[in-house]
Amino acid sequence: MSSSSCSLSPSLRSRLFNSSATRFLVPPARLNQYRSRCEMNRRSFAFRGILASGVSVTGSSLATEPTQGMERLPFKPEGYNFWTWRGHKIHYVVQGEGLPIVLIHGFGASAFHWRYNIPELAKKYKVYAVDLLGFGWSEKAVIEYDAMVWRDQVVDFLKEIVKEPAVLVGNSLGGFTALVAAVGFPEQVVGLALLNSAGQFGNPNEKMDESEESILQKFVLKPLKEVFQRVVLGFLFWQAKQPARIESVLKSVYINTSNVDDYLVESITMPAADPNAGEVYYRLMTRFMLNQSKYTLNSALSELRCPLLLLWGDLDPWVGPAKANRIKEFYPNTTLVNLKAGHCPHDEVPELVNKSLMEWLSSLKPEASLQTL
Repeated sequence: MSSSSCSLSPSLRSRLFNSSATRFLVPPARLNQYRSRCEMNRRSFAFRGILASGVSVTGSSLATEPTQGMERLPFKPEGYNFWTWRGHKIHYVVQGEGLPIVLIHGFGASAFHWRYNIPELAKKYKVYAVDLLGFGWSEKAVIEYDAMVWRDQVVDFLKEIVKEPAVLVGNSLGGFTALVAAVGFPEQVVGLALLNSAGQFGNPNEKMDESEESILQKFVLKPLKEVFQRVVLGFLFWQAKQPARIESVLKSVYINTSNVDDYLVESITMPAADPNAGEVYYRLMTRFMLNQSKYTLNSALSELRCPLLLLWGDLDPWVGPAKANRIKEFYPNTTLVNLKAGHCPHDEVPELVNKSLMEWLSSLKPEASLQTL
């Protein structure tokens, strides 16, 4: 598949434009500057502009006061626990005892994004928060990234680390990862919770353009486009390393910005000091962005076999409540909780998310759920 996004068909362009994964972390002014030249390239680059890159923020004390009266996961620059998966180092946090809950972060974030959820949930459950390959404190592996890579990682995490029936909880990209993992390993997933999940509904009447590449396209135009992309993405990667930019963009997706603090910013920038971060960023921004359209919410939800909870920030500038309503309509075994929050309700209004999640978890019957599989 060509790495150039300027030549995408209108149907694929529409799907990528509408995906929450294409709307992250380059300010509107910067987007407008490039849009006239190649709108598809700029929009596909935008989502990972900050969260997938950065350098360590030196001198940060991380002394910001936590959300009022809430316990917060201590920030550890060295990380918590590590597991080797397919030869790659994977970071995860684990606390508490009881029914396992596995938390999966969104694009560019890490286990630390669940800082206000882990301590509270761990009072009653065994809580895991795992860093997806290429993000957080997990290895920045130079591989061909695809949504199914993270599905396989989560499925193997359930098999090798959790080892018992669990509930999956995911935000944004982590939501779609949790969904496809639940479909891929139904016998060990007794419940699924999605917070402003990524993923799009497909159109069964829509066909992709798959014309053969000419010799000129394959050996001349395609390499030139890849060089151009590397130059542009190299600039964006450098720009996205600035802590002030990260803070600015985070504030654009948090309706209540009081939790956009040093802890959050450093948990995003530190991992990208890895020498491979730039190459991972390039691969995610080009190849992954083009491949993600192969997987739809329709196909995944049609195979889901466990109760579903939607915790939805209705004020999300990228993924509005209409998507949650459509998911509920498509999959009736759904509980929908609407929240006055943006794209990351678990960190913006953690007290409301924790309360809603705990109430839903208490209603689950793991044994009964397994018997119906």
